[in-house]
Amino acid sequence: MSERGLLAVVITGAVAVLGLWWHDTTILAGLGEWLTGAGRLTGLLGGYAVAVILLLMSRAPWIEHGLGSDRLARWHAMGGRYLLSLLVAHAVLITWGYAITAQTGFLAEASTLLVAVPNVLLATIGLGLLVVVGIISARSVRRRVSYETWYLIHLLTYIAVALSFLHALTAGADFQTGWAKAAWIALYGAVGAALLWYRWLVPVRDALRHRLRVASVTTEAPGVVSITVSGEGLDRLGAQPGQFFRWRFLTRRGWWQSHPFSLSATPTDAELRITVKDLGDHSRDLQRLRPGTRVIAEGPYGAFTPARRKGHGVLLLAGGIGVTPLRTMLEHHAHDADTILGPDAGPVTLIYRANHADEIILADELDALARAEHIEVHYVLGAPGSDADVLVDQRLRRLIPDLEDRDAFVCGPPRFMVAARDSLLRCGVPARHIHTEQFTF
Repeated sequence: MSERGLLAVVITGAVAVLGLWWHDTTILAGLGEWLTGAGRLTGLLGGYAVAVILLLMSRAPWIEHGLGSDRLARWHAMGGRYLLSLLVAHAVLITWGYAITAQTGFLAEASTLLVAVPNVLLATIGLGLLVVVGIISARSVRRRVSYETWYLIHLLTYIAVALSFLHALTAGADFQTGWAKAAWIALYGAVGAALLWYRWLVPVRDALRHRLRVASVTTEAPGVVSITVSGEGLDRLGAQPGQFFRWRFLTRRGWWQSHPFSLSATPTDAELRITVKDLGDHSRDLQRLRPGTRVIAEGPYGAFTPARRKGHGVLLLAGGIGVTPLRTMLEHHAHDADTILGPDAGPVTLIYRANHADEIILADELDALARAEHIEVHYVLGAPGSDADVLVDQRLRRLIPDLEDRDAFVCGPPRFMVAARDSLLRCGVPARHIHTEQFTF
């Protein structure tokens, strides 16, 4: 599903929610009824936003492969901010409207609602949990917490959703008719089914079907290892160059958490490979994995694939460990591009930037792939902004004269990706020809 297609579906659903509110809204007389009506509307939209946000993160492939994980994550984050705003507005407006109608104070009316109206207390607890999740997800806070802490606190979202769902069905004035309640239950039921299927049942099914185990752990550089995972019938997963899986290694410390890592070699029917750098507790534990460890791999995910290609040639811009998905693309273009794209597939250039030579990984493999006639590999060493930085000024164009005719695939640390995008735009590459995807939480 394309971004426009998904947006059209979301907007259509929001219009339907507005229709539900309008159907049950009579003439509003006085400030109290206007505020109450606005509170009902924000509550309905907030409940709908919950369903949309959960669907976006259900990992359904028909959404994930169309938009890409990083874009879905941005939609999810933006939707979370709207959701909290709508739910807080709902609580304030409803309470204020009832207080004016009953001619009581705001706090007195709030106390009455908590005691007298079914499940309002539970909904208030749910809202509080969502606020906690929102705070821990704020960029300034998120940088200071570990992935594990962020993940565990995010699980509170499911409790909050269950509490708010009960409140809507038992206390919502818009769900007094049978068809409205049935439609709301069907919406949440469909989203819940997608979450259950794609986030739980499919990974378990694939684990039983493919019998994944760690085959080997190879040191590539200080703090960097390649993990080869063996299994059965892995070609049926349909993984493409540039895609990633969410890996769950069933060790004593790591069985409960999954992390995204891109494939660093073209998958076969018997093996998958990832290359991992020591960037935290979990990735450090992976350096010590033992052969035979059971693995659950969820995926493949992501839209960062050669299918995005629009131009004649390709530029792959890698920074640090970001070379891993680009290495699979390079292998794809070295062996399969002529078959898929024809003899005029165009040149392919990989530019791999690192601060020091010892940060370059998989160099032997990259050099071997560069023996193909239409492929070039350039290693650029030096600090960002230095005289050797190819992303400064027009240096990128001087290195690749036909740059504006190519599709650029960029992967690396966030600052590298920003600098690379700015450089490409400055050199005349159309924004639609610049392809990126990030997996950071």
